[in-house]
Amino acid sequence: MTTSKRRSPTGRPTMMDVAAAAGVSQATVSLVLSGGKSGRLADETRRKVVEAARTLGYKFVRRAQRAAPGGQSTIVFIADETITDPWTSLAFEGARDKALEVGINMLMGVSHADADVETSILAGLGNVPILGLIYGTILTRVVQLPQALTRHRLVLVNCYDQEHAYHSVLPGDVLGGRTATEHLLRQGRKRIGFINGQQGVDAARDRLKGYKQALASNDVPFDPDLVRPGNWEPSAGYEMTMELMALDNPPDGIFCANDMMAVGCYDALRELGHKVPDDVAVIGFDDREIAQYMRPPLSTLVLPQYEMGRTAVELLLDDAGGLHSSPSRIKVECELVERESTQLSSQALPMRQSAQ
Repeated sequence: MTTSKRRSPTGRPTMMDVAAAAGVSQATVSLVLSGGKSGRLADETRRKVVEAARTLGYKFVRRAQRAAPGGQSTIVFIADETITDPWTSLAFEGARDKALEVGINMLMGVSHADADVETSILAGLGNVPILGLIYGTILTRVVQLPQALTRHRLVLVNCYDQEHAYHSVLPGDVLGGRTATEHLLRQGRKRIGFINGQQGVDAARDRLKGYKQALASNDVPFDPDLVRPGNWEPSAGYEMTMELMALDNPPDGIFCANDMMAVGCYDALRELGHKVPDDVAVIGFDDREIAQYMRPPLSTLVLPQYEMGRTAVELLLDDAGGLHSSPSRIKVECELVERESTQLSSQALPMRQSAQ
C-alpha cells in the first residue's frame, strides 16, 4: 500500500502516520492505543498498530503534561449524534487527546440537536470551571445554537453558523474531491464517473465542486452523463454504477463520494464482469474501516475528524490566551490513501501536469 506522507509542524509522527504504516484507519489506531477492548478488532490488527507506533516513536498521551491555562480545567464537547456514524466520536477522541496534553478534562454530551437538551447539559454541570465548548455534528451543515452555548468560548466542528460568529473547523471536501479526481486522471483514466451523495448536503455539493475543478484544470470536458445522484448507501453505488456502465461510452474510473457507495460499485462491476482496477479504477471517500478489507483494497480520502477535534481544542486554547481577534474558518485537508483499486494500468499513461 502506498500512502501520502505527512508530518506535524513539530516533525513528530502523527496518528495518521501510524495508521498508514499499519494499514488501518485513524479510528482503529485511537481505539487500540487508548486501550479500547472492542471485540471487532483482531489480535493481528492490534499487533500491527502497536508495532507501527513503536517503530515510528508515536506517543499516545494518556495524562496531563502541563497545567491548564487560567485554572479552567474542562472543555465540554456537545455532539448531535454518535451512533449512526463514527465521525463525532472520532472528533471527540482528537479533542480529548489534545486536551489531555495540557491537563484539561473533556466531557461529552449527546443532544440529538435538541436546543433544550443542549441547555440542560450545561446547566447540569453546575460550577464546573469551563474553558470552552466544542459543538460537533455528524453531517457538515449550518447550525443555530441556543443562547446558553454562545455565552462560552465556542468552536464548531464539522458545522458552521450562518453569521460566521464562531470558529469552525471543517473537512476540506472541495480539495478532497479534486484530489480524488486528479488521482484517477493521473493514473491514466480518461473518463471519470462520479457517484455523488445525498442532494442538499454540504459534503455532496463540495465534493462535486472538487470533481469539476479537477476536470477543468486538466482540460477534460465536463460530461453531465458521468455524474449520478446517490444517497451514501451501497445500494446507490450499485444502481448508479449500473447506469454509468450502460452508457455508450462508459467510464474507466469511478469516484464514489463515500466508501459505502464504493462497496455497491464493486458489486455492480463484479456482476458485469469488470475487474477493479484493470477495467475500471475506483476511489472512495472517508477511509472507513471497510475500505482496507475490500478486494482489492479501496483507495480513498481520509475524513479528518480526529485532526479536526485536535484543531478545535487548539483554537479554544488560543482564545483563552487572547491570540484570536476574530472567528476563523479552518478547512482540514482530506488526505489521499492510495490502495490497489486505483493502481496504474499497464496501458495507461500518466496525465500531464496542469499549471498551478
